Amino acid sequence: MMMSRKKGGSTAGTPVLSRELFGGAPSDQEVSMLVQDLSSMIEDARQQVAVTANAMLTKLYWQMGRRVLTEVTGGQRAEYGGQIVSAVGRQLETRYGRGFGEKNLRRMVQFATVFPDPQIVAALLRQLGWTHFTLLIPLNDPLKREFYAEMCRVERWSTRELRQKIDSMLFERTALSKKPEELIRDELASLREKGELTPALVFQDPYMLDFLELSDTYSERDLESAILREIERFLLELGVGFAFVERQKRLTLDGDDYYLDLLFFHRRMQRLVAIELKIGDFKPSDSGQMELYLRWLDRHERQPAEQAPLGIILCAGKKRETVEYLDLDARGIHVAEYLTELPPREVLQERLHRAIESARARLEIRTGGDVGVASSRRVATIRGSKRKPRGREVIVRGVRPRRSP
Repeated sequence: MMMSRKKGGSTAGTPVLSRELFGGAPSDQEVSMLVQDLSSMIEDARQQVAVTANAMLTKLYWQMGRRVLTEVTGGQRAEYGGQIVSAVGRQLETRYGRGFGEKNLRRMVQFATVFPDPQIVAALLRQLGWTHFTLLIPLNDPLKREFYAEMCRVERWSTRELRQKIDSMLFERTALSKKPEELIRDELASLREKGELTPALVFQDPYMLDFLELSDTYSERDLESAILREIERFLLELGVGFAFVERQKRLTLDGDDYYLDLLFFHRRMQRLVAIELKIGDFKPSDSGQMELYLRWLDRHERQPAEQAPLGIILCAGKKRETVEYLDLDARGIHVAEYLTELPPREVLQERLHRAIESARARLEIRTGGDVGVASSRRVATIRGSKRKPRGREVIVRGVRPRRSP
């Protein structure tokens, strides 16, 4: 009696077992391959069990928080709520261990409070574990919390990646955060329901390029070369879904050659993304150059299934009012600063919040929305304040002509 794998059922690279069932000794290779196959099956099963158990445990935490929250709300007194959580936590800890003690029980109540919709929680549970939620719960801004939760779900961030995104203030750096709250809610709802990423969710300002370790004096070519040396980290800073296509993409018009610094493709948006590097401040003429590049890419490089190309102008500085007047979003162009040295977190936070308030106020004014007194005062304060130094002045040298590679 021979034991062999049927045709079409064997694993690639695995030798067919052709020895007698009770006779002959198997080779070391056969044993090794079989052990490898079975080990893979065990590891896969363990992973599935761990994911399922994590999801079930997180769901239990939400249900417990919801139940306690209902009881506390029914009591109508904060003192009563604190007493009942303490008493219940002590008894649960005695029965089931510290994981169900008072401290964690309070966190479960917070979980149910900041994520009240069971359908949203159920959708998030497919990708997010309890550790993800412990990072999201402390976020005070509901829009910020929803942004991180949905992006984490769509882009499948690990807890380490989520922590890094929060610490680097990704939400405040996105184009989305500069929009009025109603538009933010609409885009997040679209992301939740359809899983569609828009440029506002993907593009950032500023980009953190401190990992390039550039010296005090550098040219555009130095910046470009440093980015390519650290392409993996640059892609991570751009966001999930970017794929590098080409450096110094040549575009020919009327016999003249032009060279686009960097060309990427974003898989989820299905768009080519052109990036131009500027070591000085943004100038209005830069947008005309980028628009020319985007029109050329749209005509000669865009595939039938793709959407129109987008452009990012990465510059050392920009005047926000100038950018606003050019209305570049409608032309598919995003202007962003880059930082080669990170300022203290407090300085960065204050700067980003000031930019967000200014952009939202201007958008409300431009669209004819009602702007409150507080918003008007914020705009007046911003326009009247002196510009703070960026922390590093870039000395321009060796800027290459735009028509030579």
